[in-house]
Formats: sequence, C-alpha cells, structure tokens
Amino acid sequence: MEKLQEMPRTPYFLVDESCLRRNLEILQSVGEAAGCKILLAQKAFSMFSVYPILREYLAGTTASGLHEARLGHEYFGGETHVFSPAYREDEFDELLRYADDFVFNSPRQVRKYAEYARARGKSVGLRLNPECSTQEGHAIYDPCAPGSRLGTTLANFEEEILPWLDGFHFHTLCEQNSDALETTVNAVEARFGKYLHGRKWLNLGGGHHITRNDYDRQRLIRIVRRLRETYRTEVYLEPGEAVVLNAGFLVSRVLEVVENGLPIAILDTSAACHMPDVLEMPYRPPVQGVGEPGEKPYTFRLAGPTCLAGDVMGDYSFEVPLKEGDTVILEDMALYTMVKTNTFNGMNLPAIVWRNTQGELFQVRQFGYEDFKNRLS
Repeated sequence: MEKLQEMPRTPYFLVDESCLRRNLEILQSVGEAAGCKILLAQKAFSMFSVYPILREYLAGTTASGLHEARLGHEYFGGETHVFSPAYREDEFDELLRYADDFVFNSPRQVRKYAEYARARGKSVGLRLNPECSTQEGHAIYDPCAPGSRLGTTLANFEEEILPWLDGFHFHTLCEQNSDALETTVNAVEARFGKYLHGRKWLNLGGGHHITRNDYDRQRLIRIVRRLRETYRTEVYLEPGEAVVLNAGFLVSRVLEVVENGLPIAILDTSAACHMPDVLEMPYRPPVQGVGEPGEKPYTFRLAGPTCLAGDVMGDYSFEVPLKEGDTVILEDMALYTMVKTNTFNGMNLPAIVWRNTQGELFQVRQFGYEDFKNRLS
C-alpha cells in the first residue's frame, strides 16, 4: 500500500480498520462463547490485502468456486471451504489443491465427486434445503423460495449417501437476526434431525447479521451450544456482511444538478456499476448526514452518470442544496460492492483506499482504462 499525502480522486471505496476490527472482535467473542468456528464468506468481501488482519480473528474462508477458493487458500490460509450448486469436471482437480471442505448440492453430485475428494483427504458435506423461508421481500436472495435450485429437500434426500458425508450445510438467511436462525434450525431438525447424529460438522451458513447493534447474540450462542451438545459435532458459521458491516464507504462527488420535477444530483459514481445490489434487491443505500425525503429542507435524487435510465441511488434530503463539486458519502459500502463492480459504459472502477487506526490513508488499488479494456476482446 502507498500512503496518500492528499485526498484521492473520487469515486473511491474507503475501508476503515477501526470499524473492521470492531466487527471482528464481536465475531471472535461470539465464536469463543459458542464454541464454534467462524469463516469469512468471500462472496461478500474479497479485499485480500486485509486478509492478514481478518486471519487474526477468523478460522478461514468460504468460496463459491475455483477462483475464490484459490484466493482464500493463498492469501488467508486456515480452513478453506467451498460450495457450488454444480462443480465443473475440468476444474475439480485444481480445486482439490485449494479447498479442505467440499459441500455438494445434491445426492448426484455427492455420488459423482465425494469418493474422489475423500481419497484426497478432503471433508465432504451435503447442502440441505429445509423448505423454510424466513425472509420477506427479497426472493432473489431466498434459497428456500419455491423452485429453488439450492440444497437438497427431504423428498430428494438419499440415505445411501450417508457413509460419504462428514457433515451438513444449510444457508437460508439474508441480513437476519438469530430468531430467523432458530426457526430455520427447528425446520432442519424436524426434517433431517435423525441424520445429524454421527456427523463431524454442521455448517449454519451465512446471512447472520451478528455485528448489527440489535442482533441477539446470546440467542445465537444458545443455538450453537445446543447443536454442539445434542449432535456432538463441530459447528461453523460463515458470515460475509457481518464481517464488514458499516466498515466501508463510497466517496463520490456531484458532477451536475438537473431539474425534472425535483433536483437530481448526478454523481461520479454509479449504482449500476459500483453498487449493483441497489438495483438488484432493490434497496436505498445509507448516505452520510442526510434525511428521508422531505425531512430536511432540500430533497434531491442521487443518480449515476451512465446511460441507464434507472441508474439511481434514491431520494434524500439535505440541510443545504447540493451543488457541483460537493462530496457525497455513501455508507456501508464494503459488502457486495467491490466484488460486484463492473465497467458498463466504460465506467472507471472506484479506487480502493484503506484508513488505518491512526487515521492515515493508503491507496490499495487504482483502476484505469486497461482494466476496462482487458475484460473485452
């Protein structure tokens, strides 16, 4: 990293070490109290330059395929777990070099790969679908939605594969509290409880907002302890968002203000390119120092500079009118942002900046034309 002597060019992601360590300390304390292992879900945050810090607190990483598994193995260490709805035959041998625990999505995938993986000393598990939805309004992120491809339902479970299985995995949550986990655990036990005995591990997946202020951590600890004692098994949690919740920012600048029923501030950052979950979920990202529409004297729509008509972050109110050159800081921008950025319209990717505990800024990465060009032919 290179220490910055002046503020970087916008837009840029800013990840704050103090906020990150606060989250990690909470996760570590929960893991110790519950007696479980906590892994980083790289699908939410893959800033490998800070993996040495995360490694001080967490047991390893989870991956969704070959490249994430390799990144976790090479830069994080510890345990490397992988799950895929369907593994590629032409990648499986290489994947065996990096991953320690393999979770399969179906009995057929277990039959195809498990014996080979176990012969290489790997741990093998099956993802379960308890058919228990606890989410509202985010069907795109609900693995238990009707017709979901994720996990094996009880109707599709095959007892014949049990000798191959070291453990089970289920992941049904998204930004939820431990009451939703308790509901899910009850559903898993009701459908699959008799199969949980004799397994080496049980992975409760991600979606646990453990570091959120109102999260009931004591309930989580009770759930994990009971599972460990009942089934005599190791328990894993694999949060992504909770690791970096409120630890990142996206700093942008107003390029222009136009009028069409209300003032619209065009920023130098894009929802479509730099925070696509704003459009996918959708959700209205938090912005530093603003109010709800109409709450403060001046309401503005914040929008991006691309040609996509819907490249909009949302409506916010301000104490004073926005003008060209003003700084706008979007909050909670470490999770599912850097991992999802794209260069639609030739948009430049935001630089990545690190702020240490002394408040010093370091440039981790800067992007340019070559990064856009090299993704094309």
